[in-house]
Amino acid sequence: MDLWHWLFGRPLKFSQSQQEEITTSEGLAALSLDALSSVAYGPEAIATVLITAGAGALPLLMPITWAIVGLLAILVISYAQVIEAYPNGGGAYVVSRENLGEGASRLAAAALVVDYVLTVAVSIAAGIAAFTAAFPPLVPYTVPLCLALLALITYLNLRGVGESARAFLLPALIFIFGLGWVIVRGAVQVVAHPLRFAAPPIEAHTVGVLLILRAFAAGCSALTGVEAIANGVPLFREPRVVRARNTEWLLGFILGGMLVGLSYLMVHYHLRPQPDTTMLSQVAIFAVGRSWLFYVVSLATTAVLGLAANTSFGGLPLLASILARNHELPHLFAIRGDRLVYQYGIAWLAVASALLLTASRGNTFAMIPLYAIGVFTGFTLSQSGMVVHWVRHRPRHWVWKAGVNGLGAVLTGIATLVFVFTKFLEGAWLVVVTIPTLIWIFYRVRRYYHRVGILLGVGQPPPVLHIPSAVRVIVPFSALTRVTVRALEQALAMSHDVVALTVLFEPGADQMERQLQETWAAWAPPARLVVLRSQYHSVVRPILRFVESLEHLGGQRVVVLIPEVIPTRFGQAWLHNQIAMNLLTALRRRADVVVGIVPMHLDPD
Repeated sequence: MDLWHWLFGRPLKFSQSQQEEITTSEGLAALSLDALSSVAYGPEAIATVLITAGAGALPLLMPITWAIVGLLAILVISYAQVIEAYPNGGGAYVVSRENLGEGASRLAAAALVVDYVLTVAVSIAAGIAAFTAAFPPLVPYTVPLCLALLALITYLNLRGVGESARAFLLPALIFIFGLGWVIVRGAVQVVAHPLRFAAPPIEAHTVGVLLILRAFAAGCSALTGVEAIANGVPLFREPRVVRARNTEWLLGFILGGMLVGLSYLMVHYHLRPQPDTTMLSQVAIFAVGRSWLFYVVSLATTAVLGLAANTSFGGLPLLASILARNHELPHLFAIRGDRLVYQYGIAWLAVASALLLTASRGNTFAMIPLYAIGVFTGFTLSQSGMVVHWVRHRPRHWVWKAGVNGLGAVLTGIATLVFVFTKFLEGAWLVVVTIPTLIWIFYRVRRYYHRVGILLGVGQPPPVLHIPSAVRVIVPFSALTRVTVRALEQALAMSHDVVALTVLFEPGADQMERQLQETWAAWAPPARLVVLRSQYHSVVRPILRFVESLEHLGGQRVVVLIPEVIPTRFGQAWLHNQIAMNLLTALRRRADVVVGIVPMHLDPD
């Protein structure tokens, strides 16, 4: 077994793909951690905006949370419908492509790509920030720790989506049940002591409409990741649609309950944002004290924040494969590796996230202004596309369905605009620039493949065969060795017109040519020897000039067979000159020459 298979596992047959497909519970770990972990900062993001109007505005946290949960319900209903209507995955991109056109679909794809990369960077940075807060001496090592966690998540995903989902399932369940118990304990306290925990009155005159919209948009960051399940339907085990839809409903129920429960406790505990601790930690301390459960929930929150990056590793490679099949990304993104994962998409996501983490020095707050714009753009396009879908197909209750999606499109569209305008100078301008750049790349890749398809005659009747009248085979060599003989044997099997070509350098070329001619005459192979002279220390240029001199041969085909020694041990290739590779690279640029390599593998020592 080689090193790659030892690290990442044995290759899987297509018949074994089921073992890498995920169940409903594993879907929560593989595709939902981004959304679930957002409860750690979503309600606090609302409170952080409201506190600017004074503590009297904090009770507005509850109605704003209810509005966000209402939007969550609309999104969950919509994406459950998307899962059923588009079971091959792709989410907003596929919905937009079918219902809104290629321009809208490219916008959706670009927005999702940006969101996926930011999700990885923000999640890992937030998880490491929570970890270094518990261990302050590690703060100077924030970036290496971020990159180490990214490498771990990348490694697990290269081994297979199923393995990463199973590895992350335990911390996800601990987080869900632990935080759920904190909310239940806290709610019991509030109900048991209504006077002690009575919510303060709202000082409405201090709060403007714009502030409420900003708070609503900030809290909507808790909805990032809701679309990932619809994007990754093919990752589920059969029946895929049923499992994916159940996971979407389960995510909506858990996330909505946590958001309402935490906001309810924050208001009744009279909490406010603090610079040295999170509001989630404050809730846990009030509800269960500094007990073992508090520390379990804190550690699980830290783990889930970091592992939320896995949502992107489940979604982006699949989205990239769909884009590649539609000729809007390089086709290699559609290739599945030995472990039946889209390894090029995983690798690209890891590299892009590593660059972002390094550039931001692992600072969560440096990336937060960029966050959520991409995903809410996708939300808006997906909702709008589903409205068109219902109007076109008009199934039963289509008016109600279109109304729900239309309302969702309006609300997510407003949230997107508020995000852009309020966060533009804080860094959102980078997303506004990046998304059009990605759209341009998609367009250029699509245009290239379209042109190549025309030149290759893809989809056209087979072209007329033009059989060459003769084939001349050229074998360049530097010495009469076994690898040269091997190449000449192959050339003579292809044609009776074979030229053995060598280059000699001045000075001393006369004597070397005379010796070579004598050896060749004594050997007498059925091939013509041609010796080229060069005053420069270059082999490639004289051979290219000789090949160019054969252009007048009309219908004759020119084939160049390059002999090459292939070492068997790693690193030994650098002990040989690279003339064969340089010559191959130069000749491949010529459309009138067929180039091939005749390898000779050396026996191991």
